[in-house]
Amino acid sequence: MGLSLKFKTNVLSAIVILGILSLRVAECSSHAEKLVYQALNCRKHTAFLTDFGAVGDGKTLNTKVFNSAIRNLSGYASDGGAQLIVPPGKWLTGSFNLTSHFTLFLEKGAVILGTQDESQWPPLPVLPSYGVGREAPGGRLSALIFGTNLTDVIITGNNGTIDGQGSIWWDKFRAGKLKLTRPYMIEIMYSNQIQISNLTLLNSPSWFVHPIYSSDIIISGLTILAPVDAKNTDGVDPDSCSNVRIEDCYIVSGDDCIAVKSGWDQYGIKVGMPTQHLFIRRITCISPYSAAIALGSEMSGGIQDVRAEDITAINTESAIRIKTAVGRGGYIRDIFARRLTLKTMKYVFWMAGNYNQHPDSNYDPKAIPEIKGINYREVVATNVTYAGKLAGIKSDPFTGICFSDMNITMNLKEDKLPWNCTDIDGVTSNVTPKSCASLPQKKDVTCLFPYDKQPIEDVQTKTCSYAH
Repeated sequence: MGLSLKFKTNVLSAIVILGILSLRVAECSSHAEKLVYQALNCRKHTAFLTDFGAVGDGKTLNTKVFNSAIRNLSGYASDGGAQLIVPPGKWLTGSFNLTSHFTLFLEKGAVILGTQDESQWPPLPVLPSYGVGREAPGGRLSALIFGTNLTDVIITGNNGTIDGQGSIWWDKFRAGKLKLTRPYMIEIMYSNQIQISNLTLLNSPSWFVHPIYSSDIIISGLTILAPVDAKNTDGVDPDSCSNVRIEDCYIVSGDDCIAVKSGWDQYGIKVGMPTQHLFIRRITCISPYSAAIALGSEMSGGIQDVRAEDITAINTESAIRIKTAVGRGGYIRDIFARRLTLKTMKYVFWMAGNYNQHPDSNYDPKAIPEIKGINYREVVATNVTYAGKLAGIKSDPFTGICFSDMNITMNLKEDKLPWNCTDIDGVTSNVTPKSCASLPQKKDVTCLFPYDKQPIEDVQTKTCSYAH
């Protein structure tokens, strides 16, 4: 019996790919020029996107090429893993899926362009901890770069660019014409050992980086840019994740620069996966309508042990904002921040216990969130309208709030009280201007910041390379 054409083609393809990878391995051991980069893990095998027939003219659609390349390279997961190099050019694509023990590397001058053809973004079911689409009752569209149930996946580069070309999605959102929730730029689910680093991310249709139900994550050296009027273009959204390090990022956003989440109302309570052991450092944020760091509002699985330091916010609505409501349940506790430099802010700190957005009418009105152990210190802020707008939940105040060593310079053009506080309880020390009565001043109090290291802080990268 003769072999089918399809079988022959698949065998030939496998032989060609094996030959390409063998050649790359040989090149790495020869005198070919090597380019080096830092990563959690290095790869034994290397292939270039052009090896699979991709065309980088900004017009040719490469969705099938990306998916085919990664599918072929997945065969090397148990043999040292593989890296796919995206060379300089403009590589138009729809959504594609990653694999384990794999690196996607964007060279300098490489631009991955998200297509504006909606048919290239497959629909996905709603997230279990959200229960419904965030922007439409049905499901959601797959992220441009998507992965699920993965181990050891890296997206990095030599400052290559991913451009989501999100304007058509922003227009649909504003016009109320969305049938499914907008796609994110990068979404990794149910995975561990994740690195996203050294890239420029532009114009996501919605959230830029969304790890969810995952652990052991490093996000480093990203430049994230969206128009400040592009709603919901959050920078980084760790969602029901553990052991996360976010560092050395510059973010201009139409929403929160970093938004910490863990599910929405009864759906998040049922899943019960907190975001915990999160370390944030050396972040610069510009977000005129949102926060540098937001905790919530989707926090029903819980948020705990969040540490932030060396944060700069410029022309941003608030530095750190806590958002929750009756019906959320869950908790936000053991939150620590220090060394904040803030310029031109509406609020330095904002806490809202009445953020009443719900997925449906079936939330539990007896599910009261617990907010306690909030510690902020060493803050310098200038040109501020309000030092703090702090509103807990009536009959269930936010407790254990500590502010120390803060110098906040108010905008003299505004004739307003610097602090507005209800249903909160705590202490302040060496804070100017003087806080409200529910946060009385005490001498010689320094708010806590843990000195024990989280395990993710000590994770080191390796020097990796490939032959160019």
